[in-house]
Amino acid sequence: MEQEKKVSIKQRWGKARATKTAVFWIVIGAIILTMIVGFNWGGWVTGSTAQRMADTTAQGAVIQRLSLICVGQFNQDLQKTQKLTELKAEQAYLRDDYVRDQGWATMSGEEKPDNKVSDACAKQLMQISQ
Repeated sequence: MEQEKKVSIKQRWGKARATKTAVFWIVIGAIILTMIVGFNWGGWVTGSTAQRMADTTAQGAVIQRLSLICVGQFNQDLQKTQKLTELKAEQAYLRDDYVRDQGWATMSGEEKPDNKVSDACAKQLMQISQ
């Protein structure tokens, strides 16, 4: 009677040989998994997404700067105390219209005010205490 030897996992692992097909699909799977992790959690973005993010950031910075000019124009208004009281009495959704109507959000050289600037300006003016 021949006694069968048990083959250990280490011995089986040492004898294992992957086929070219198996290696190919493992590599493809690793690439796909890397891309999924990279784009979802790794912070990777495509060129168009990066451009869109840069445009949004730049536009936000310009609006922030122009809203400071708007606040400066408000501060030059001789009736600023009365107008600030009127602004605070307005409904929240009408405050940007009030700022626009006063002309504070109209920048030098522009014909009409920017809606986003007037909204940001109204928010900043609401933080002013009398």
